[in-house]
Amino acid sequence: MDKTYQPHAIETSWYQTWEANNYFAPQGAGEPYTIMIPPPNVTGSLHMGHGFNNAIMDALIRFRRMQGRNTLWQPGTDHAGIATQMLVERQLGAQGLSRHDLGREKFLDKVWQWKAESGGNISRQIRRLGSSVDWSRERFTMDDGLSEAVKEAFVRLHEDGLIYRGKRLVNWDTKLHTAISDLEVESHDEKGHLWNLRYPLADGAKTAEGADYLIVATTRPETMLGDSAVAVNPNDERYQALIGTFVELPLLGRRIPIVADDYCDPEFGTGCVKITPAHDFNDYEVGKRHNLPLINIFDKNAAVLASAQAFHIDGSVDADFDGSLPAEYAGLDRFEARKRIVAAFEALGLLEKIEDHALKVPKGDRSGTVIEPWLTDQWYVSTKPLAEKAIAVVESGEIQFVPKQYENMYFSWMRDIQDWCISRQLWWGHRIPAWYDEAGNVYVGRDEAEVRAKHGLEDTPLRQDDDVLDTWFSSGLWTFSTLGWPEQTDFLKTFHPTDVLVTGFDIIFFWVARMIMLSTHLTGQIPFKTVYVHGLVRDGQGQKMSKSKGNVLDPLDIVDGISLDALLEKRTSGLMQPKMAEKIAKQTKAEFPQGIASYGTDALRFTFCSLASTGRDIKFDMGRVEGYRNFCNKLWNAANFVIENTDGQDTGVNGEPVELSSVDRWIISALQRCEQDVTRHLDAFRFDLAAQALYEFVWDEYCAWYLELVKPVLWDAVQGGTSAAEGRTPEAAENANKLARQRGTRRTLVRVLEVILRLAHPFMPFITEEIWQRIKAQAGVSGETIMLQPWPVANESRIDAAAEGDIEWVKTLMLGVRQIRGEMNISMAKRIDIIVANASEQDLRRLNDNAPLLNKLAKLESVRVLAAGEDAPMSATALVGDMQVLVPMAGLIDKAAELGRLDKEIQRLEGEVKRVGGKLSNAGFVDKAPADVIDKERAKLAEAEQALANLAEQRHKIASL
Repeated sequence: MDKTYQPHAIETSWYQTWEANNYFAPQGAGEPYTIMIPPPNVTGSLHMGHGFNNAIMDALIRFRRMQGRNTLWQPGTDHAGIATQMLVERQLGAQGLSRHDLGREKFLDKVWQWKAESGGNISRQIRRLGSSVDWSRERFTMDDGLSEAVKEAFVRLHEDGLIYRGKRLVNWDTKLHTAISDLEVESHDEKGHLWNLRYPLADGAKTAEGADYLIVATTRPETMLGDSAVAVNPNDERYQALIGTFVELPLLGRRIPIVADDYCDPEFGTGCVKITPAHDFNDYEVGKRHNLPLINIFDKNAAVLASAQAFHIDGSVDADFDGSLPAEYAGLDRFEARKRIVAAFEALGLLEKIEDHALKVPKGDRSGTVIEPWLTDQWYVSTKPLAEKAIAVVESGEIQFVPKQYENMYFSWMRDIQDWCISRQLWWGHRIPAWYDEAGNVYVGRDEAEVRAKHGLEDTPLRQDDDVLDTWFSSGLWTFSTLGWPEQTDFLKTFHPTDVLVTGFDIIFFWVARMIMLSTHLTGQIPFKTVYVHGLVRDGQGQKMSKSKGNVLDPLDIVDGISLDALLEKRTSGLMQPKMAEKIAKQTKAEFPQGIASYGTDALRFTFCSLASTGRDIKFDMGRVEGYRNFCNKLWNAANFVIENTDGQDTGVNGEPVELSSVDRWIISALQRCEQDVTRHLDAFRFDLAAQALYEFVWDEYCAWYLELVKPVLWDAVQGGTSAAEGRTPEAAENANKLARQRGTRRTLVRVLEVILRLAHPFMPFITEEIWQRIKAQAGVSGETIMLQPWPVANESRIDAAAEGDIEWVKTLMLGVRQIRGEMNISMAKRIDIIVANASEQDLRRLNDNAPLLNKLAKLESVRVLAAGEDAPMSATALVGDMQVLVPMAGLIDKAAELGRLDKEIQRLEGEVKRVGGKLSNAGFVDKAPADVIDKERAKLAEAEQALANLAEQRHKIASL
């Protein structure tokens, strides 16, 4: 292998090899194990959340594949209705065209053309992350098979009375002209106003204070044109006598009732609230409770209509309603209408006051426009019947959430579920399979021919519904539609229900719950057995990553590296405010003055797994990526050491006699415990603990200790040869024993590494494959790829407590001697004498058994046992259990020179303590400096004080010699 680990030299080629050889396809003979990739938007590119959940899913699928399970990890992308349509419309806009210029059919041709040319970007990026998905089964939510499944699901749900068309309030995007889901609405904190308006009481009524009007407070005075009532709290004594009476709506003269409703907070404003059911979601619920008319005053652009439209709560038209509106407002945008209506109230003396008020303004996440609650005809799924079964399968444990507390969030949503608006006013998407005749009657079917045949409409003109389905509807069928449903395919029978869904908590309701509802109803099966819920990937300061904060990281920039200039361009391009761009550029330069180094895929994946503690947000730290890149280097260097000492050598895999030393038995025993820990933690979805157990074994045990402890055996030259069995000389017998020990060590060396590679493969697929291919022959194993090798299974009979105890004793003694060398500034190359005192019989045995090892690695000149009653010379001391290890100081150090060196270092540290202590005692600094700066200075002071104390103790010891 190359002496230096270069991830880019191995990653792309290995992925191409795996994919070309179809290693990702189901092929295990064991029980099926299925994961469906949450389909990313076809318009998208990888973000840190994708990187994180892909690392988790791939760790699971590689782990189960190696366990012999018949694994399927199926990839795919979502057609992303609004996002994709906007993207293509923008391209047309650059040419001076709109979709309406092309017409529906030609516009959709353009979208499909874009998808063919550019839509596979995210699939290419997923390959770069090493994800072992079965690309032969890649699906797209608009491909033919899934489109048929969507139509089938719609028709069945409609036939079961669970899909209906109704007039309801929706989130209306006034720019895109479509309903959108709650997930596509962002809440923005803005400064606004609260207008206090006077509504005259009708029929001479007066308040308890004698006023002939009520004061209502509103943040949207323009919607007063659609008011249906004024509400007060039923327990508010100020207004109880007015409940059931009327006010005269200013500007219109329309009489509207005063109703009692608990929605009103007596402590807010005057306790009176205007109710506009057609333009506010809370008011809509009040309107339902009091059977108030729904008065729509806006068109699709949120401009005021010439005449308002009124509907009953069931959506039917209120034919008796006089919808006349003042002509001066007709056609005005809602915000311009607001200005003029407020001015009219002021002119009439009906404007009580205007107060500053903090607002939560809903905006479309893609259009950026203020969302208007708007009354429209839409298609709905009746969700309460579906939710009952979906709740039951979680309550019974058929579906389990990891961590379990997310079940409470799921139950809370599902027990208060509202009907689901599934129609969107777009062209790109699954067109609703419903047709209308000229009288407005609606017919649902899989296609027009079925509708005509079923309803006897051979010659009747029919028009298909123009709307498309919410993207969540098709993705809600994802686990079974991608396997061939409604046909009972072999794949559907084999791989459904799936095993695990890996997802973020933010879409438990929007996606997870809907998949459970649709799957249990349409297939009679749960969609998955476990929902592993991960947190949000945040930056190193714990902040959410967003473009506006300039802290977004692209996982592929960490894999491949990126220059500072390119990173600045990424983070600031498209920002309209120069001050914001300047701020983000400053932050980026401070955080990444040299850009981002190239760390490779394996280091990033291991970082993600190490951070994956259940349910918590992930605080992503680039320092950890660097640390795990060092871990990859450590593994690479260890492999080179193993190859140097086993390549072309007798590794004892062909039946020759081998002898295992206590060191070999110790590392084999520790390996069994590591295998148990990693497997147990992966079974429990504790990727962080699995990564930690593997890291500690590889770094602390195998690399830091075992590779050092075996060097005396590997480097012990065999003198001469061995004779025939008869008449063997003592020298020949000793050589034979040495050869057996070397074989045992070489075999252990390479076989433990081979098992390490298999344990690490789910986390770090590329480096493990590269090394495994290089050492498999020496380890006595065969196969085309590590990814199809068996998962390591611990053998409890190989757990050797005696060997573990012996080697831990050796390690403690060596560490004690190293500590003394460091404290006393004794060269690690200088051989020293040690004396042991208070040694037990077991200590003496261990000293004797490991004498050659200790002499070579601890550089011991001699080891002497302190005789009973003998006074020990002036020595530095370390403890190994109850045994004292004494290193006599006489002749080891130049006392005067060492005291001089220590005095100089003590003087430097005293100056540091004085400087930092003075800064922290300065009230001006403490009051003005950021908290994190103060914390760093305090940590610096504590560190200097501790170092000063250690040096003072060391000086005292040396001065006493």
